[in-house]
Parts: sequence; structure tokens; C-alpha cells
Amino acid sequence: MSDLIDDPEPGVNAPEFSVSEISGVVKRMIEGEFSHVRIRGEVGRVSRPASGHLYLDLKDDRAVLASVIWKGVASRLITRPEEGMEVVATGRLTTFPGQSRYQMVIENIAPAGVGALMAMLEKRKKALAAEGLFDPARKQPIPYLPEVIGVITSPSGAVIRDILHRLHDRFPRKVLIWPVAVQGAKCAPEVTAAIAGFNNLHPGGVIPRPDLLIVARGGGSIEDLWGFNEESVVRAAAASAIPLISAVGHETDTTLIDYASDIRAPTPTAAAELSVPVLTDLLAHLAKLDERRARALSGILQTRRQRVRDLARALPRPADIVAAQSQRLDHLSARLPGALKAMAQGKRVSLANVSAGLRPGMMRQMLDQKTQHLKSLSNSFSTAARTGIARQRVRLDGLERLRLTLGYKQTLRRGYAVIRDENQSVITKLGAGQKAVSLEIEFQDGRLALVQAGGGTPVSGPKRTKPAKKYKGGDQGSLF
Repeated sequence: MSDLIDDPEPGVNAPEFSVSEISGVVKRMIEGEFSHVRIRGEVGRVSRPASGHLYLDLKDDRAVLASVIWKGVASRLITRPEEGMEVVATGRLTTFPGQSRYQMVIENIAPAGVGALMAMLEKRKKALAAEGLFDPARKQPIPYLPEVIGVITSPSGAVIRDILHRLHDRFPRKVLIWPVAVQGAKCAPEVTAAIAGFNNLHPGGVIPRPDLLIVARGGGSIEDLWGFNEESVVRAAAASAIPLISAVGHETDTTLIDYASDIRAPTPTAAAELSVPVLTDLLAHLAKLDERRARALSGILQTRRQRVRDLARALPRPADIVAAQSQRLDHLSARLPGALKAMAQGKRVSLANVSAGLRPGMMRQMLDQKTQHLKSLSNSFSTAARTGIARQRVRLDGLERLRLTLGYKQTLRRGYAVIRDENQSVITKLGAGQKAVSLEIEFQDGRLALVQAGGGTPVSGPKRTKPAKKYKGGDQGSLF
């Protein structure tokens, strides 16, 4: 009987799962078993999308683990993971069902020892140096005596007290303190903002703009000083228009801001010493300079006095210079009275000679002579005028006779006439006379106006010309 019944296929009674169900089971198992893990590895591909999340790979020589750091955790990280950096990541494992893969959600990440930090530091240093941020040509000279000094440090540490104390001992100056965190996640952004803030102050404003900046912090481990190795801090220091002194850590500590600053101080106290000179030394130096000035001035005056004395020996005595001129003045003074008398006598004689011709008798004789001469000139002028007028009258009579001889009036007396049309144009041809509307005939004793149409009546009676006026000087007619 049992041989007649076939055995069912193995696994036919096993439960069936959907894809989502099996993914959920795997997710719960992985998250339950690996809810808190610490993984050491090298950072591979790093992606920073606009969402703010951070995606990266943790790898070793045989495997790769996809990892994610959510936005809130990424903003609080002290050290940003970079490709090639060896780190220790703390978090939990989970799955991503959409791609059937597992990944690590990182809650904290730190370099795996000092070696990893130093390797990352060296890599960043080379990249920034290649951009020219550490170029010595970019560095500015430190002012010799700044009026205002800006200090970027923690307000509660011993660093600020050491700086203020040292400045007070050497040369008191105005100090502006910009409080910042000097380690931890807030260090880099606050130091960057402080450098930019001091540079944005306007000269002459309510808050004075510093002439010098000091970025200071006490000593510590490389992790404590890491904020001063951040790229944003280095770029802010290199871009500062105000000269900047970096005083981070002790003399053996070196950070990237030291390379970008204008000068590095081994300690914060040394930064204060580099900022200002010693007042007492400066006063002593000024006193020495004043003493040298007095000695130099005294030496110059002594040299000039000796030079004047040497030159004075070659000069003649003033009495000798004026003696000859004084003698000449005495000689001229003695001759002056006689010369004045002689000159006055000569002027009297000249005046007498001139005034002799100014006596009344001489004046009347001269007046009579001038009167006779004037009369002679007047008679000569009258005779010349009458002769000229007679000559011009004869010439004028001749011209008048010539005018009458050449004029057409003499022709009219010989029986000729002049015919004119209505326009007073002279007609010399028959055709022109036939075309004229009216005619005017001038005879010896007058003019006759005629109408051309069929021998009509005259338009006006004959016009008789007035006889020419006779010239008053004779029978010759006038030209006018």
C-alpha cells in the first residue's frame, strides 16, 4: 500500500517569503548582531552631495565596506575624512534593501593614530603650497609700533594673560580680543570668522581696525591643535590684509597656519615680543641718537668757525678797505663849495644872455617884423588867388564852348529833329517808328507829342525848352 503512494519532493512544505520580507529579516539580523562596531580601515571614495550627508568607502587590501555619515553627525565631526586617510569608525551595520547591500552608518570617525593625521597633514600642506599660499613673496612686513593689536584666542586661558602682561611690560598698546574656541569642532570656523572680521573693520570706525593680528593658543597634542590645520583657517590667514603673527602651541609644535602667516612666533609670549619694541630700549636708543645729534652739531659748528677764521685771515681789514674812499670823499668835499659857486656864476651869465632878448622894446620890434611879414604873405596870397580864379574861369569858358559845339542842340538849329517813342528811346529806323504807340518829336524850339494810331491828335502840345542860363561872367552858356 505504501508503495502505491509517492513521497512528496523535499522542501515542498518550507515557508515562502517575499523579497521585502527576506530583506527585512536580513536587516534585523545584521542590525541585531552588529548594533555597535568599531572598524579600522582606509578611506576610499568620498562623496559630499548637496544634501549634506557624507558617503565614503572603508577598505583594506581584500574588501570594501560602503559607509554613510548623516548630515547632523557630519557637521559635528572634528576631523573630516579624506581619501587615503587611515581611520577608526564607530557606528552600526545596516542594510540598504533598494540595492541589496549592507553598509555602515558611522556615528564617529577619527584618524587611526598620529601617523594617519600626519600623513593627511602632509598631503594638505603640499596641496596648499602648490597654490602659492605659503609663498614668501606674499608675506607682509610687521609694523614697528602698531597702535592697535587684535588678538584671536580663548579669553579664559593663560595665553591672553601672558600676551597682555608682556605687552604692558614692553610697550603698552591698545588690544582688541576676539574670543574663539581654540580646539574642537568650533575652532576652525570661529578662527576663520575672527580673521575675516578684523579685516572687515573700517579705519576710523567705532571699533578701530587693528594694525596687527595675533592668533595664539597654548601647547597640546596634534589632535588639540588640528583646528589650526584646517584649510579654511589657512586660507583666511593667507588672505588677511592685516599682518598676522601665528603663535599656536609651543616651539616644537607646527601647524599649517604658521606657513600662511606673515611671521611665526614660537610661543604666545614671543608673539607679544615680536609685536612691539621695548619702551626703555627705545628711549635709550633715542637718547643715544640725540647725543650723537648734539655731538655732530657741535662738531659742524666748530668746523665752520675754524673755516671762517681761516678765511678771515686772507681778507683785508675793514679800515683799510674804506680808507682810500674816505680820503677821496674828503678831497671832493673840499672842492664842492668852489665848484658850486662857479656853476652858479655860469648859470647867472647864461640867464642874463637869454633874458636880454626878452626886453619889451625887443619884443615890440619882433612883433612889428612878424606883422609886416604876415601882411606881405596876405597880399601875395590874394594876388595868387585872383590869378588862379581868372585862369580857371578862362578854362571853364573854353569847356562850355566845346560842350555847345559838340551837343545835338546845334544840330537841331540846322533843321534836324529827334524822334522818341513812348519809352523815350530815340528812333532812328522806320520799322521802330511804325511799332511805337506814340511818338515825340523834338525841334529846335520845343517838343511835339503824336499818337501813332491812324494819324490821331497829339497827346500834348509842343514842349519848348527853356533857354540856357547865361554865365554871370559873360555870354558863355552854363553847362548845368
